[in-house]
Amino acid sequence: MIFLTSEVFAPSVKAQAKMDSLINIRGRFDNWRVYNLQESGIIGGNVKTIYKLSEGDTLSGQEPCPVRAEDVFSPCNIMANVVGVIKGSNSVFPEPRGDGYCARLSVIMEKVRVLGMVNMEVLVQGTILTGYFNEPIKDTKSAYTKMDCGIPFTGRPSAVRYDYKADVGHTVIRSTGFSPQKVIGGRDYPFIAVFLQRREEDADGNVTASRVGTAYRRFYENQEEWINGETIPVRYGDISREEDFIPEMGLHNGDILYYCKNSKGKIVPIQENSWASPDEESTHIIVWISSSSGEAFHGGPGNTFWVDNFQLVY
Repeated sequence: MIFLTSEVFAPSVKAQAKMDSLINIRGRFDNWRVYNLQESGIIGGNVKTIYKLSEGDTLSGQEPCPVRAEDVFSPCNIMANVVGVIKGSNSVFPEPRGDGYCARLSVIMEKVRVLGMVNMEVLVQGTILTGYFNEPIKDTKSAYTKMDCGIPFTGRPSAVRYDYKADVGHTVIRSTGFSPQKVIGGRDYPFIAVFLQRREEDADGNVTASRVGTAYRRFYENQEEWINGETIPVRYGDISREEDFIPEMGLHNGDILYYCKNSKGKIVPIQENSWASPDEESTHIIVWISSSSGEAFHGGPGNTFWVDNFQLVY
């Protein structure tokens, strides 16, 4: 059994207690649950090690790793079951740091080869988010519909703080697995985004949101040594006219449209259509940390972003 353990958030099994604890969120990325996924024999029958930001004994098999109510962060390390072919993908890894672990997020190419049947490569961005990935992944269509983005949250932080290092600026390519790989050009950069939202759901299950608070940074420079305790301010209300505003800070985070599971259990788009007043209270928080700033299946292979000691500052 491999069980990497240390303090994370002192979580509770009750949703309300979880929400309360998140007001003082402090993530050291020291807890990782290991799942040994048995891939399908038709693609080689290998055992793929999948890491989850969770606690519990090592698991093995061909079913998705259980999601615990108290888990806060989800890495995009997933199992897929496409027309009966089971495959794992791992682009977020635990890496030793001091007496614990940090998270290493990488842009990688996942390869699937079946002699005479399938020969495909899919670009995967190393990403951590607050929320869940809806496993098993059954196709590569509409990638963002596979995510349940954000968790309940009512705090009002002034900033986010974290440690990081980075290897950035690799050339952007597109590789969906169902069309030829294409060099798009330009450079790819990691980012950290924190969005506070006030969400509402109507009788038909449609979810709308206003943006309460925003923290965003893209990382344009390589950083070989750890930078500790860097902060990004959380700004409240409409920031679209501020001098340093970029589209990725805006509603929908540029080209990305977030989805969530509504009260009926259906995955629906979060229609973030307005800026909240600066004194509005949030209902949810989206934390999105990624090794790539591109849309799904776009990115710079080789981009790597290390993060540790993520927390909200009050």
